[in-house]
Amino acid sequence: MDIFEAIAVTQDRLAKEGADLAELLGHLRGGISSALIGEREWERVLDCARELPITMGAQPFGFELPLHDRRPRADFGASLASGNRSGDFFEERAHRGEGDETARAITRLFAEMEAGNSALREVVGRKLMLEYDIGSSQDGDGSMPGLFLRPNERTLFGGAGLDQDVGAVVDALVACVGWEALANERRNVQRVYLAQPDDTRMDSFGVFPSRERSIRLAVMGFETPGEVRAFLARLHWPGDLSVVEAALTRLNERTGVERTGLNLDVGAEGLGPTLGLTPIVKQRYADDPRSWIDGLTDWQPLLDALRGEEWVVAEKIQALGDWTSKPTTLFAKTGRFIMLSGIHHIKLVVSGDRLEQAKGYIYMVLSGALPL
Repeated sequence: MDIFEAIAVTQDRLAKEGADLAELLGHLRGGISSALIGEREWERVLDCARELPITMGAQPFGFELPLHDRRPRADFGASLASGNRSGDFFEERAHRGEGDETARAITRLFAEMEAGNSALREVVGRKLMLEYDIGSSQDGDGSMPGLFLRPNERTLFGGAGLDQDVGAVVDALVACVGWEALANERRNVQRVYLAQPDDTRMDSFGVFPSRERSIRLAVMGFETPGEVRAFLARLHWPGDLSVVEAALTRLNERTGVERTGLNLDVGAEGLGPTLGLTPIVKQRYADDPRSWIDGLTDWQPLLDALRGEEWVVAEKIQALGDWTSKPTTLFAKTGRFIMLSGIHHIKLVVSGDRLEQAKGYIYMVLSGALPL
């Protein structure tokens, strides 16, 4: 059974367990530390999850956790794909004309993926990720989530001449949320790609319709702090390069970081001043079927290294270290499910001339495609 068949089987079984994702999350609350997500904050997560189908539990879902903030708040992320039960849920909602902008954006993106000879599908496949601002939102007004695509079918290595593929992904994201196409914005994203060293890759593209306009890029695979600095200098990033290099050097002195990824905000005027730094503990690729599964000790050295930053909350680092576990068996009405959980990545955030944030991204995913 391949991964797509396994997801379909799991979704069929989850649909018999309940209706919305909040029902599933309710069973998982006991495994999530209150230091990471408090009770009031958990209720806000559930409010969001009640609008999502329970079948989304068959693909990775999880939380963005601010490790620099003592408040136990979180943003929520989930995955879906064109052609499966979760994707069908949003398409049906859009076709009912319920005024759901998120469902309409997803449906437009899926239509582009399913078109004949789709350039978008050749790069990203049929998968999509949603990121809901819950803890980071001031009023929790139900604004549109961020929409993210990863090159699951074609790895966008630097130096491979794939700038037209990069442009096709940008075009699709901009169109799906109803933004006007901006030639300078598209060129600037392609300029980021063309500036990449050969052994790096463009790993994801995202838009946040409810925030100030930009294209969020993840570029992964930088070997040294010096290589990061040189790349940002070529692009005229408007922040302080010495702060970036110093932060990466400190981490490298405390622990072994194999590669580093960057998150960049790109607009028609160029790059924004906020930069994400993602220390990579092992090299992974989007088309690796184990890209969501880590060894149980892979992240601990990096978590220990973060304890040296005085602005990081120690209790959250401890709770994050306790999060990763071996596959867990869950018993439900339709039988056994296996749940995988772990740390997907950790990100440090530089704003202009200051390193001021750290975020942990944790995931869960269920499988009901089990042998008898």
